[in-house]
Amino acid sequence: MTMLESRSDSAATNRPRTYEVRTFGCQMNVHDSERLSGSLETAGYIRADGETADVVVINTCAVRENADNKLYGTLGHLASTKRERDGMQIAVGGCLAQKDKSVILDRAPWVDVVFGTHNMGSLPALLERARHNGEAQLEILESLEVFPSTLPTRRESTYSGWVSISVGCNNTCTFCIVPSLRGKEKDRRPGDILSEMQLLVDDGAIEVTLLGQNVNSYGVEFGDRLAFGKLLRAAGEIEGLERVRFTSPHPAAFTDDVIDAMAETRNVMPQLHMPLQSGSDRILKAMRRSYRSEKFLGILERVRERIPNAAITTDIIVGFPGETEADFAETLRVVEQARFASAYTFQYSIRPGTPAAEYDDQVPKEVVQERYERLTALQERISGEENARLIGTAVEVLVAAGEGRRDGVNARMSGRAEDGRLVHFDVPAGGDLPRPGDVVTVVVTRTAPHFLIASPAGDVLPVRRTRAGDASDRAADESCAIPAHGAASTGSGTAVNIGLPSRRPSV
Repeated sequence: MTMLESRSDSAATNRPRTYEVRTFGCQMNVHDSERLSGSLETAGYIRADGETADVVVINTCAVRENADNKLYGTLGHLASTKRERDGMQIAVGGCLAQKDKSVILDRAPWVDVVFGTHNMGSLPALLERARHNGEAQLEILESLEVFPSTLPTRRESTYSGWVSISVGCNNTCTFCIVPSLRGKEKDRRPGDILSEMQLLVDDGAIEVTLLGQNVNSYGVEFGDRLAFGKLLRAAGEIEGLERVRFTSPHPAAFTDDVIDAMAETRNVMPQLHMPLQSGSDRILKAMRRSYRSEKFLGILERVRERIPNAAITTDIIVGFPGETEADFAETLRVVEQARFASAYTFQYSIRPGTPAAEYDDQVPKEVVQERYERLTALQERISGEENARLIGTAVEVLVAAGEGRRDGVNARMSGRAEDGRLVHFDVPAGGDLPRPGDVVTVVVTRTAPHFLIASPAGDVLPVRRTRAGDASDRAADESCAIPAHGAASTGSGTAVNIGLPSRRPSV
């Protein structure tokens, strides 16, 4: 059956087409998927609720080798579904689409649309063009068409939101494909960022995470190298915004003015994600990371001097080309000294198009695996020890929706502490039940390497009901209502906004 023959006449049935967005990759991809969902719902699609969607969008990552395997494995499963579902469409976007371009259609000719990182807003038009013409549509732009934050958004959370401060990256790390896929860094003006943050707060959010490939280089494009610290301080002036986080900074550009801004701004959380990548100075040079382990550890020392309760996390690559046992020992040394709360550890994988892919001294897979296991074991021990130090301390937890997979079994709820740690807390029977977005104060009783377990200090769970909790209530009410003509329905009740969040009166 050709694509043209499989077209269903949804106009005749007057049934809105449904969609599903599947996200692979980092926080930037998650945020991009909110924009893709918002664009689709603005175009009249509705989110699939349990059933197979008419349109499945895959937002891809290209950072690691298994990204290819994950994409084509998923597409293989979808091929049989598409054969059985008249009119179904499949779209592939994101970093891997930007990199592979027509390769995706060669390997998976049943895909209807391929689009890149620079033209996310074109997705609804490309889907319609593919349906109308009965042939696949490929559109990959080489430069940014429109800044993503001007696109409609379907926020996945009522109480927490993402705000991009920049897109692209000016660094030249030899292992990283991102700069060639997302382009040179483009910075938003501070006023636009602060306006979006304010509107998120007006919409009920009390937590915002600032996103960028290298947030602390923000401002270079418009000539202000201290702009990121100033932005954090300005975020502290937004009334009703309780928690500000950011990811990710680059150690080479991390300056003391940012540490001061973190320490002195009331709502910037005591959390820092600082990618190490390797503890070996020789490997860092080969990676073109432009800092060395002594500088990295010095940054951590200064952060802890100003913010003693900071939880510091990191990224580490094991098995970079040329890494010797001595180099790996240096990574273990730095990890032991750094005392990270947690670490995202990755086995190096060749990414075609990066300089490191051409290096001759690739490390054998079995050696990389063995080193990876040693590193993860070390970090598990450190994470367990660092978490255990918190037993007996009180933590304020922003209640989340669905963080704990076994919460129902254990009569618990979950959320994030101010330092970003995941907390599962007991909920006494008969007390005030917190809503997603409310804040509870609990005492840590037990810990594991990846989470804390806590209980109320007394028989009653102290709950601070927040504007974000009220927004969760409104979203739940709206999800049960029939949407008015022209309004898009969302499965969670989260509003779809044109560009920036719609204004709502503060509660």
